[in-house]
Amino acid sequence: MVKKKVKSDFELDVFAHFLVPKMEILSETEKKNLLKKLGVSEKLLPKMKSSDPAAKKLNAQEGDVIKIMREDPTAKYNYYRLVV
Repeated sequence: MVKKKVKSDFELDVFAHFLVPKMEILSETEKKNLLKKLGVSEKLLPKMKSSDPAAKKLNAQEGDVIKIMREDPTAKYNYYRLVV
């Protein structure tokens, strides 16, 4: 007997969890300004797969840069990931 995959109507919202930081996709202008400010090429940014649940939820495409906004008790930090 072969088991069939059943498509579920349940979709998990990865951003609903309190430990997941806020994320947004940078515009092309913001992306160019960031790369200029950091003095690096796009290839040198840390990577995030397009299959990552957060990237999927944001509808990120390859080449997009995602800004990740993290907080701790002492400060706020921004991290950037290139979608591959």
